[in-house]
Amino acid sequence: MGQAAYVAVDWGTSSFRLWLVDRTGNVLGERRSHEGMMAAGKLGFATVLQSHLEAVSAAPGLPVVVCGMAGARQGWVEAGYVDTPARLASILKHAVPVPGQDRDIRILPGIAQRDPRAPDVMRGEETQLLGALGADAADDAVVCMPGTHSKWVRANGGIVERFATFMTGELFDVISRETILSHAVTGADQAEDIDAFKSAVIAAFETPAFAANLLFQVRSGQLLYGGTPASAREKISGTLIGLELAAGLAGDVPSTGITLVASGRLQMLYQLAFDTVSVPVRSIGAEDAVRRGLSMAAESIWNV
Repeated sequence: MGQAAYVAVDWGTSSFRLWLVDRTGNVLGERRSHEGMMAAGKLGFATVLQSHLEAVSAAPGLPVVVCGMAGARQGWVEAGYVDTPARLASILKHAVPVPGQDRDIRILPGIAQRDPRAPDVMRGEETQLLGALGADAADDAVVCMPGTHSKWVRANGGIVERFATFMTGELFDVISRETILSHAVTGADQAEDIDAFKSAVIAAFETPAFAANLLFQVRSGQLLYGGTPASAREKISGTLIGLELAAGLAGDVPSTGITLVASGRLQMLYQLAFDTVSVPVRSIGAEDAVRRGLSMAAESIWNV
């Protein structure tokens, strides 16, 4: 086992992930918690980080590179944005130091799309992009990064040309808990209804203008024809993801297909959705991508 060279941190809104990494990129220790930006804002970012550094026995003075919401305006230190068209390599050059610390801590910037017709921002996903595509990727790519706020990115020659955010995950959560469809999914177990999901994807993908009607049909169809809460959940999910794909795939898609950066259940659902609409996908694990991006940043900043 090698000696630790740096610490990598992905600091989200509600989650915290830390890795102790050696010079070859091997993970020597890791920590996970729900101490994201919202919790850390109350507890203190420095306090939260130090507790996890001590837990993995990080040496005094070991540098830390951070991506995500710790760099937001309401986070630890605002790291700002690199504007589109944004060269991925430029993210590495605009890391912001955290003042007043006993070790060198840098926070990576996000990316902003300052277009009055389509204003958009990302923070954390730029590091996933860096890890998934590389700083100097030569190929044209369309990248889909599912999540609470899914990102679709058009990149070419290592430059993020444009991107769009879809509130798919947040809408699923709100619709499932706060609307009449909450009755349809009450008591849903872990069973998966693949056919229900696929049919909902197709319906929304082919007729996105009817999305609100398709969602109501989840309830009316259950009342009139029956169906399990799990099936209703899959129909809601399929409708929202199909709607996202209809917009995300509206432009030209590279012959190599879509680069999907996701993990776990989201990876499975989006892979199934792309297969359903016959779009080829190259899949990359979200955690692998963000860790690789943080490693590239550490190498650029400290030559580790």
